[in-house]
Amino acid sequence: MNWILLIIGGLFEVAFTYCIGRAHTAAGTEKYAWYLGFLISVSISMALLIKASKTLPLGTAYAVWSGIGAVGSVTMGILFFKEPADFWRMFFIFTLIGSIVGLKMVSAH
Repeated sequence: MNWILLIIGGLFEVAFTYCIGRAHTAAGTEKYAWYLGFLISVSISMALLIKASKTLPLGTAYAVWSGIGAVGSVTMGILFFKEPADFWRMFFIFTLIGSIVGLKMVSAH
């Protein structure tokens, strides 16, 4: 169950980076709505990380959580913010994904 919470927390990390990106292109009230989305997303993300790390090893939980956020944020940047998707960038994203899966596989929980 805590692995599921950790994954959801990582997805909320992606959500808060998306909100930051959208806030940079917004103006007026819309900008503040995106910042509010950021605050809500970061709060949920951290709360789920804290909950999951009560039974999972902290180092593993943090690495998986931040890895999901990193991979998701780069993917979000490519899909929504027109960031480049060159060979080396994709190579290292897949290396990161392999590392996240490896940490999950060697974890005792």
